[in-house]
Amino acid sequence: MAKESYAVIGLGQFGTAICESLLEAGQDVLIVDHNEEVINDFAGKVLRAVIADAEDEEALRDLSIGDFDHVYISIGRNVEASIMATLIVKELGAKHIISRAENERHAKVLDRIGADLVVRPEKDIAERIVYQQLHPNITNYLQLSKMLTLADVVVRNKDFFYKTLEQLDLTNRFGVNVILIISRDEKRVNQRPHAQDVIHPYDRITVVGRIENIERLEEYLKKGK
Repeated sequence: MAKESYAVIGLGQFGTAICESLLEAGQDVLIVDHNEEVINDFAGKVLRAVIADAEDEEALRDLSIGDFDHVYISIGRNVEASIMATLIVKELGAKHIISRAENERHAKVLDRIGADLVVRPEKDIAERIVYQQLHPNITNYLQLSKMLTLADVVVRNKDFFYKTLEQLDLTNRFGVNVILIISRDEKRVNQRPHAQDVIHPYDRITVVGRIENIERLEEYLKKGK
């Protein structure tokens, strides 16, 4: 399989974190920033480090930015530069554009001009923290689509202890399907759960379903503690 190509435009806090994560994953990365000091910090670590203005279409064209598989536009508080860079990269033909937004209006504009994914790191982190505080039995979750969410749920309800999946009947009772079971000490990992598999105290089960159904299951688990 051919290696995919990555570019990061803007090396603020978010862009730096993205770049470092890509490097840790063994990916080749092109970075672009107007700050020479920032560029020098990454020189020798990345595929190419370029001092350039993110709003300079010719500079981005010369870098063949349109040929990249993934382009992260992580410009800080300069909303206009972020919008212009996203528009230019889109017009140059980049396959997948991930843009950082400062606020909701900024996010809407980025979405409308063609960003494939718009992220607001501070808001996303805050929402995740609050969600996990409100739903303590859900230790992790990932929205797969508008219809489906994948979540890890800790079994703390005594009504679930030492019962089989068939007895618990989670599909009919809660509208979720169990796809993974991990024991509390993580020594027992069941990647293909069957109807006769038994749930033990504090097992972590990975379920797939609508978010409202997963939350209904989590609410039931809280009541039986």
